[in-house]
Amino acid sequence: MSNATSLAIAVHRADHPGEPGEPGAEGEHQIRVGTASWTDKTLIACGRFYPKGATTAEARLRFYAAQFPIVEVDSSYYAMPTPATAQLWAERTPPGFVMNVKAFRLFTGHQTAARVLHADLRPALGSLADAASFFYGDVPAELRSELWLRFRDALLPLRAAGKLGLVHFQFPPWVVCDAAGRAQVAHCAERMAGFDLSAEFRHQTWFGARDQASTLAFLRELALAHTVVDGPQGFANSVPAVWEATHPRYALVRLHGRNARTWNIRGATSASDRFNYDYPETELGELAPRIERLALTALQTHVIFNNNMEDQGQRNARSLIGLLAGRGRRPAG
Repeated sequence: MSNATSLAIAVHRADHPGEPGEPGAEGEHQIRVGTASWTDKTLIACGRFYPKGATTAEARLRFYAAQFPIVEVDSSYYAMPTPATAQLWAERTPPGFVMNVKAFRLFTGHQTAARVLHADLRPALGSLADAASFFYGDVPAELRSELWLRFRDALLPLRAAGKLGLVHFQFPPWVVCDAAGRAQVAHCAERMAGFDLSAEFRHQTWFGARDQASTLAFLRELALAHTVVDGPQGFANSVPAVWEATHPRYALVRLHGRNARTWNIRGATSASDRFNYDYPETELGELAPRIERLALTALQTHVIFNNNMEDQGQRNARSLIGLLAGRGRRPAG
């Protein structure tokens, strides 16, 4: 490591607020570690993370934000967020806290249903309003434009507060590395121009021996943050961990656990069933130096634990922060 560059671990405590989404001292690169969601039902039900008094949405977010410097908003994938909700998120978190926001599922090519759209927009769906599900291409172009506009507007309170990190686009397995797949990714980037975006793929074609270099070049061209994925291997819908940064300021690592048995589980009642994995200390210890090396190539490196059965993600995130701190990385701020 050169003398001009240092790494710092962003933390969040009442006595150490940090700075909103920006590097600290000149030449300093920050690592922020947190989890995907703070409202998972199994997390609340297990009773091990939140104190007994944290029984409301506000209390839980305030407590979480006092423990970690970053969180990924996953509810925005299932239903379109509103500016009012984002304003509450901004008000209930301390200065320097960062929220990555997962893109609405319709935009990434997943199926959705009319009930999760704004009530005033549903009549414009026509016959689709009664369909069990539909896809982005089924929606009238004018309505698609309105949905993009509302999604962008919903993020503005977080941006105004300096708390918006990456808008995360997780594409489904049927978005493969071909002309149509690249066009879809580019379309999302165009619609979200002006925001910092990340892309995660779920099909092995994007990082095969023939296409890995071109995929990274494609992401750099669009200024999209490549998502370093840690997850089970050997499936068509899994990708290898490629430790590269493609965004001018951000790097992103998402840890899904390594439970191959549940990766493609059928009939799961929640995402927690699929990502049921408790990282042992040995695996976190192997990940720590890789994260450090990646962090030297970006001003902000976000590490998100998406293993969300009960308090697995929160415990693992705390352990990783401790491991990074034990390697001589000082708290940021």
